[in-house]
Amino acid sequence: MRIALGQLLSTYDPGENLRAVADLARRAGGDGADLLVLPEATMFAFGRSLKGVAEPLDGSWASAVTDLAREHSVGIVAGMFTPGDGGRVRNTTLIALPDGTVRGYSKIHLFDAFGFTESDTVDPGDEPVTFSVAGTTVGVATCYDIRFPRLFTRLAHDGARVTVVGASWGDGPGKVEQWELLARARALDTTCYVVAVGQANPAAVGAENPDRAPRGVGHSVVAAPDGTVVTSLGEARDYAVVDLDLDLVERTRKAIPVLENAREL
Repeated sequence: MRIALGQLLSTYDPGENLRAVADLARRAGGDGADLLVLPEATMFAFGRSLKGVAEPLDGSWASAVTDLAREHSVGIVAGMFTPGDGGRVRNTTLIALPDGTVRGYSKIHLFDAFGFTESDTVDPGDEPVTFSVAGTTVGVATCYDIRFPRLFTRLAHDGARVTVVGASWGDGPGKVEQWELLARARALDTTCYVVAVGQANPAAVGAENPDRAPRGVGHSVVAAPDGTVVTSLGEARDYAVVDLDLDLVERTRKAIPVLENAREL
């Protein structure tokens, strides 16, 4: 299975962000990728009101991404915002496949941490989501979800051999190290590949972040089922293509059957 990682830096212009998605989709399709993984908040950066940009999965922005998936024969996973309840929005991962399939995963664990309260404006989801691409079941998680192992083990029990994580990981002391450690830990927990793609660090490209919103640190990483790092990126905008050896999932699960050995306590 070939996966493309698009480490972009979203702006407050959904049209500009869509053009960045189009460029990455073109590259990923040309590279023969089965799936292009993009960060949380690809549609619109954190730091401003999200109400005016939220739209349903059949809205204009999501439909344009779906057209790109079909045009370039590559599945696309990208963070966007959809309408929620009580005047809030949902932090949604759009899943657009080349056959026209469109699904969404709404972030379950909201980032009420480090002085930021996502739940003030975001309505949480409650349903784990998997989908199939290139004959492989893929799980979906978003940013803060990566700190909660039970979601990842649930996805693995639901058949996932790869779990993709889009993030807009807030900067701060030790945050890069935590991000990398958590991706590797979740891979070990589930004997899955974890493909964790974050927003680039605004500081690395000279972009301002006056509201200190959780914009990104970069350092996207692919962790193998045995916890090793397959590839990792730096802070700035970047792109990479990785071939996943899915037989390694089966070999690792045979050697270390943590999913089978786990007991309810």
